[in-house]
Amino acid sequence: MVYETIAFVLFALVTLGCSLGVVLVEDVWHSALLLGGALLSVAVHYVMMQAEFLAAMQILVYVGGVLILITFAVMLTQSTSAAESASTTEVRET
Repeated sequence: MVYETIAFVLFALVTLGCSLGVVLVEDVWHSALLLGGALLSVAVHYVMMQAEFLAAMQILVYVGGVLILITFAVMLTQSTSAAESASTTEVRET
């Protein structure tokens, strides 16, 4: 019983820390990684409540699907903005 309480408090702190990090971190890539950590720790809470099916769906749908889409969006937008900033900062010598 004591170990369950310690595990619950530990993963609750991980969930809260990752959730705060998603909002407060300025880098979009790190924010997406912190979102994955928060979603995985919620899946651990489902396992602790003996709802294994919900935990599996949490991992498959949210971590596997939504986080991959966010990752692709971040990668596509960063490459576009990096190319634009490189072309605007290019100095031509004549």
